[in-house]
Amino acid sequence: QVQLVESGGGSVQAGGSLRLSCVASADTYSRNYVGWFRQLPGKEREGVACIGTDGNFWRQYDGSAAGRFTISQDTAKRTVYLQMNSLTPDDTAMYYCAADLTGGSCLTSNRYRYWGQGTQVTVSS
Repeated sequence: QVQLVESGGGSVQAGGSLRLSCVASADTYSRNYVGWFRQLPGKEREGVACIGTDGNFWRQYDGSAAGRFTISQDTAKRTVYLQMNSLTPDDTAMYYCAADLTGGSCLTSNRYRYWGQGTQVTVSS
């Protein structure tokens, strides 16, 4: 059964940090890529970071995340992490992880087959 479960969201003040986790089921994790995305109500989902999970070492970041966020993985735990530092109110959103990229850039949301339910991140000024 395909399953992605996010956790680690919460409320922090600007300048703070959070670490999000995405745990994938066994038949989902190693397909090819896992990506982190975020979405505000009424807006399109945007890519934040993505990482290869099938043995390649590719990592990619959106410009807003580069230098502040770090994506990593623990293959034994089938978990992808998103360490977020120097958070600002603009980072406030629902964060989702996705798995099994069907093609194109791993930061493209409409190219993933499977999605988690999301975890809310709220950054106050």
